[in-house]
Amino acid sequence: MMRSMYSGVSGLRIHQTKMDVIGNNISNVNTAGFKAGRVTFNEIFSQTLQGASAASDKLGGRNPMQVGLGANIASIDTLMTEGAAQRTDNPLDMKIEGDGFFVLHGPGGYRFSRAGAFRIDNAGNLANPEGLNVMGWPVDSTTGNINKGEVSKIQIMKPENLYSEPSKTSAATVFGNLNKNDSNISHLKDGVLVTFDIYDSQGYRYTVNARIKENAPGGTVTPDEYVLTIDNNHGIQDSDGNSITSTLNPASVVITFDNNGKVDTTALSTFDITNIDGGSAKFSNVSVDVTQLTLFDKETTATGKAGDINGLNAGNKVGALSGFNIGPDGIINGSYTNGESKILGQVVVAKFQNPAGLQKVGNNLFQVTTNSGEFDGIGTDPQSDGGALNGGVLEMSNVDLSREFTEMITTQRGFQANSRIITSSDEMLQELVNLKR
Repeated sequence: MMRSMYSGVSGLRIHQTKMDVIGNNISNVNTAGFKAGRVTFNEIFSQTLQGASAASDKLGGRNPMQVGLGANIASIDTLMTEGAAQRTDNPLDMKIEGDGFFVLHGPGGYRFSRAGAFRIDNAGNLANPEGLNVMGWPVDSTTGNINKGEVSKIQIMKPENLYSEPSKTSAATVFGNLNKNDSNISHLKDGVLVTFDIYDSQGYRYTVNARIKENAPGGTVTPDEYVLTIDNNHGIQDSDGNSITSTLNPASVVITFDNNGKVDTTALSTFDITNIDGGSAKFSNVSVDVTQLTLFDKETTATGKAGDINGLNAGNKVGALSGFNIGPDGIINGSYTNGESKILGQVVVAKFQNPAGLQKVGNNLFQVTTNSGEFDGIGTDPQSDGGALNGGVLEMSNVDLSREFTEMITTQRGFQANSRIITSSDEMLQELVNLKR
């Protein structure tokens, strides 16, 4: 008689635990990166009243007779399915597409999370709301590329990331059109002004002022030949308008056009501006390409720019960090006010053989267990195995409210049914007591 009461008690206990899990799931329905729990039951061992027997010539076989002793919790599983995406447009928010966990580190060692709501602390480190450092791969200071080794904390706002180093100009291009009927390019006048900026190794800007006009050695104009000159006294000026010295190499720059109105590359097509500011080490020799000039019947548009025809070796001023973004591969790219960009680090993910074996430790964090697999201290690229990292997006909870409310109804009914077992068993015991009056 008492077995049924104990079975009912075990049923109450396990349904209460299941309701606890359901309640926790529902309470975290809007918790970023939360993974829902699921409870499964199994029966407790049974008391055998009579064992089984095999068939004989006289009697058939008999099955065992057993009375079950109630129910038990088989497992409380963590469902590691991916949650929906919520767009936030915060560049520090990240969502992992596919498998993996963000790697965090604090006083307790490594922790792992699917919640990508991060921020920058006062030391410039990328951290979660509880102050744990987000781990990833650093940048090699020599090559500027990602060093894929042991993870370290990602420090976005460290001093060398706050600016983009300047670079000196080593090439320039003069391009556009010259109209030979334009009176401004007559050898009797100053010629067409062509200007472009160059930078020294410290990022200071200087303006080159060159002029192009008809080539007229001895006062006689040579058809389809033009001469480019830079006035050493006024041709190159600093940002304050002060003139600095320089030298042209060769000293006389003659540009010859062919019958098609293009620069004759068999003649002079490039020249160098050398000995800038007396040969200061802050400057390079600037190689100037003039092959992009034309002599067509249209307006004169000749101008110049720093850099070769592909925009390389243009040099630049120093730039301040103006923003950054995180790519699908987890690489953090910084943008600078001088138009440059550079890699600041890479966020990595940790992957486990059995993610459901991780243990929850609060604050959306997990830690490894003997059944989850170990973290190797290195991590993997977020795009490995077809995954990705989305910036400006958070992963929401994977709680399914419709499922949770359905489970709540069945759990409530199960609790009620087990309570009836206890009350009915109690009434039967009362009847037994009442036999003796």
